[in-house]
Amino acid sequence: MRRTTAGAMNHLNTSMDLRSEIKEFFKGDVEDDAHARGESSHDASIFEVRPSLIVHPKDVDDVKGLVRYLSGKTGSGMSVTARSAGTDMSGGTLTESVVMEFTRYFGHLKEIGDGYAITEPGVYYRDFEKETLSRGWLLPTYPASREICTVGGMAANNSGGEKSLRYGKTEDFVRRLKVVLCDGKEHVLEPLSKEQLDGKMAQATFEGELYRRVFRLVADNRDLIMKAKPDVSKNSAGYYLWNVWDGRTFDLTRLFVGSQGTLGLITEITFRLIRPASHSKLVAIFLKDMEPLPALVETVLRHRPESFESYDDYTLKFAMRYSRDIMAAMGAKSAFSLFRRFLPEIGMILTRGFPKLVMLAEFTGMTEEEVDAKIAAAMKDLARFRLPVRVTRTEEEAKKYWVIRRESFNLLRKHFKKKKAAPFVDDLCVKPAVLSEFLPKLYAVLGGYGLTLTVVGHVGDGNFHIIPLMDLSRPGAKDVIREISSRVYSLVFQYGGTTTGEHNDGLVRSPYLREMYGDEVYGLFEEVKRIFDPDGIFNPGKKVGSDLEYALAHLKKD
Repeated sequence: MRRTTAGAMNHLNTSMDLRSEIKEFFKGDVEDDAHARGESSHDASIFEVRPSLIVHPKDVDDVKGLVRYLSGKTGSGMSVTARSAGTDMSGGTLTESVVMEFTRYFGHLKEIGDGYAITEPGVYYRDFEKETLSRGWLLPTYPASREICTVGGMAANNSGGEKSLRYGKTEDFVRRLKVVLCDGKEHVLEPLSKEQLDGKMAQATFEGELYRRVFRLVADNRDLIMKAKPDVSKNSAGYYLWNVWDGRTFDLTRLFVGSQGTLGLITEITFRLIRPASHSKLVAIFLKDMEPLPALVETVLRHRPESFESYDDYTLKFAMRYSRDIMAAMGAKSAFSLFRRFLPEIGMILTRGFPKLVMLAEFTGMTEEEVDAKIAAAMKDLARFRLPVRVTRTEEEAKKYWVIRRESFNLLRKHFKKKKAAPFVDDLCVKPAVLSEFLPKLYAVLGGYGLTLTVVGHVGDGNFHIIPLMDLSRPGAKDVIREISSRVYSLVFQYGGTTTGEHNDGLVRSPYLREMYGDEVYGLFEEVKRIFDPDGIFNPGKKVGSDLEYALAHLKKD
């Protein structure tokens, strides 16, 4: 008979006590078995942290009750971390304490109206989009994980994706939030006029004090805050203090979106929606060297594409190596069928050489004529670059390019058993104007470690996803991650960029926030955390109070 270790027994007793105490007021499910804890111990990041308990709240009263319970346990080290689909790539949903999982009971899409939708956070985006599109509406900020992520995760991470070039990120589409704060009550966050803000600040309540302190912080430090704002089109690093108060409107949703559950728990979201374009065509541009890249990007952007994506030669070669997977994703019936679809590109490679970068500019409109006119104008301006360019005529033709762009991460994960896709510098963002200098230096850093990797991204935003393959169990893995991260982010900061355009901070990037923003602004982030969460019960160790060595000690073992 296997003996139970003292440590395991101690956890078992502590977990049983915690579970029984919570069950006294909690209507939802409370789990502490090995399977449940194992399922919640990892997300799409490189980390693994085993929680003590997983709770599935049945309603808002359960959420409020747990927060009140934890607030009464000050000094115990207990906390709560929100989780939905677990697709986060930064380790933002991982904790050793209590996981609050929202997909089981908070999966209701409450209302779809004229340009808006009201939803609970545990609704999967794929289901949300199906319902909104059936009424002619779209939330265009979906990430690449659109088939498996939830709208709550999109709000918590301030997600973006291929359409963010035109429409912005999730922060631009949140009209209203319901959140449970550290007082154990549900509050409504929405844009306020100065008169409405004055009314809030006049209240002798927890909420009044919160508004007074946040307003004072952003108003008294406005010059410092605005100077610290990253000069990029997409940023998910830190707390977005520059968005809260513009002199006319005070909006705490702008602070809460992207805060990764470190300020409180989201219970309801009201999204703004758009009418999507009905017609689309793709312009594929093949670039052999990086020198003309900034001018090329500027030229394309003048014609307002809805998305402007890219993937590098490593990614293209990887797709060719695993063409059977590409064939399956495209729905091609045979290798010959796949070969025929790529015949023009094969001919181009044979005559013009292998491209360093493939760029995909998507033009949309309400009629085919409108799309064709946009493309004709863009093609006229692109002619001066004398580059191979392909214009798709049908959705089927465009699909081959999109499949390579979207499947690269899955190919890495599928075809390497010992080595794993390791996202740790996976979301940097710089201005497109510096790409011809920045990208060669980036590749020089990455090339010194002999890693297999792919680089794909949103070239129109200067936002790139770098996914190397690594054996995280090897003794030197921590040193490689530490060294590459330091060198890459130093380069990013040299060019005025951000560590994360979409994927947020979590365990993997929070340790670099002080270096990115400086001591003074980082101090403001710490004050924000104290205002909203004085007892540190909401997802500690993310955004502020992080520890790189703690993160590296929790690398996935298999």
